[in-house]
Amino acid sequence: MCGLTGEINFDGRPADVEAIARMSEVLAPRGPDGSGIVAHGAVGFAHRRLRIIDLSNRAEQPMLDADLGLMLVFNGCIYNYRELRQELEAKQYRFFSDGDSEVILKAWHAWGEACVERFHGMFAFVLHERESGRIVMARDRFGIKPLYYSQQGSRLRFASSLPALLAGGDVDTSIDRVALHHYMSFHAVVPPPRTILSGAHKLKPATLRVYQRDGRFRDRCYWQARYERDDADRERSGEYWKERTLDALRIAVKRRMVADVPVGVLLSGGLDSSLIVGLLAENGQRDLNTFSVGFEAANGEAGDEFIYSDLIASHFDTQHHKIVVPSQRLLQALPGVFSAMSEPMVSYDNVGFFLLSQEVSKHVKVVQSGQGADEVFAGYHWYPPLQSSNDPLSDYARLFFDRNHQTLQRQLQADYRIDEDASRALVAEHFAASGAETAVDKALRLDSEVMLVDDPVKRVDNMTMAWGLEARVPFLDHELVELAARIPPRHKLKHEGKGVLKEAARQVIPHEVIDRPKGYFPVPALKYIQGDYLAMVREALSSPAARQRGLFDNTWLEQLFSEPTEHITPLRGSELWQAATLELWLQTHRL
Repeated sequence: MCGLTGEINFDGRPADVEAIARMSEVLAPRGPDGSGIVAHGAVGFAHRRLRIIDLSNRAEQPMLDADLGLMLVFNGCIYNYRELRQELEAKQYRFFSDGDSEVILKAWHAWGEACVERFHGMFAFVLHERESGRIVMARDRFGIKPLYYSQQGSRLRFASSLPALLAGGDVDTSIDRVALHHYMSFHAVVPPPRTILSGAHKLKPATLRVYQRDGRFRDRCYWQARYERDDADRERSGEYWKERTLDALRIAVKRRMVADVPVGVLLSGGLDSSLIVGLLAENGQRDLNTFSVGFEAANGEAGDEFIYSDLIASHFDTQHHKIVVPSQRLLQALPGVFSAMSEPMVSYDNVGFFLLSQEVSKHVKVVQSGQGADEVFAGYHWYPPLQSSNDPLSDYARLFFDRNHQTLQRQLQADYRIDEDASRALVAEHFAASGAETAVDKALRLDSEVMLVDDPVKRVDNMTMAWGLEARVPFLDHELVELAARIPPRHKLKHEGKGVLKEAARQVIPHEVIDRPKGYFPVPALKYIQGDYLAMVREALSSPAARQRGLFDNTWLEQLFSEPTEHITPLRGSELWQAATLELWLQTHRL
């Protein structure tokens, strides 16, 4: 829920309230139910509220606790806030509100840095201590909630989105060449602390940062799953892991029903979202709202999976809503999609989630969604080959990367090339770290800690929050992930991937959904760029702004324009769409 922003001047200058207000205005779609700005000397915080828990004005932010000398802005949901509140009340803390925001304030005062380890949920928060002058920033374990920042000299600014940060002004908007390498190679994933812009950064997931009054800071990673197992775990049966997985997932889904408003489900018709619907029904949820989206076919490829979402909706008797997007509406929606992106994201799913969220927001404020299951339970096609690989690093890069370093050197203009293969080096560093036993474990850890954060999770946050809709992802419950990390890869890789999860699902949902071919939000028009779409991307990449920027080699662009359907990446993406997405994002945000 919500959006947050603010400014801190470590040299004592007053916070620029006008700049904070501009940043807050950009965040208005994330929190349409209320807003506030509080500035005390060198510190100014702003907040945009989406009312989910404690709908009263007592839970408004920025939240101040005068007795404790603390001020907070918070985005997200702490699912176990009631249990934590009981612990804090036993310590004689008194509460003036009934929500989770105040629990964070009291928890910080009571437990200090250890408080984040107690939180079950998704969160980004910034907290100011009046007496010490310290600033505390924290982000949840999987970066489900974003936190961007920039620093110019002694001035620090932060925001829930990169466009909001830019609205404050004075950010170096030149292209970070290493980030560009990641964008073009690592499937548009730019790992933190980098963003595509040199002067903007993002806090790493599972990180707590503490700034001293003079601006010095330190980071602490407070959580990481261990992809290791003892002999007992190695010998346990598939039946054991199936039952444990189902138990943990039941808890994860139930936790994410905590709200003072109705909760729905984004139902793609795939295994993951269907299983969420089934577990909610099993838990006694009635008249559950479910939502699906489909698009026109293109180049012989279907644009919807309604056959499966309809089956689940009928089986569990949900209040089902289908949105069918004609090609022209898709084209008209794209400017809004680029505006909603905190960073350029190449996945076609963006427009699907954007249009689906627009419809969903008319009915509910909170939904559960199936992101994370593939990264946690080994659902992608590049995991099985790693099981017997003699060179996991090369095989992962071959199967996942959009292009190799040598090809990228030819596709970028000289000013944007770098000598080092930064993306391969990034993967090598992660693979070399301790805590993951096998090549499959290393890939799962990398994808869960890095790729997941800055592709599926960011996509869902950006596109849902563009319409004031909060998305919750039970497959990223950290206790469920810790369990999954212990499961030997052989169990996860059965049945062409997600074997453990599929066996667990057989106890809950119809087999037709479990045994179907793997799908995703198909948007054929953006994979096979033709007609009006080709004209749009050609205009963007040939515009004076694009020519002046000079990112891409002109010969390569002409090849893409002449044969757009022939240049498809290993992950079935359009090379032309990837280049156009970056340029269209930069132009949308006037960079």
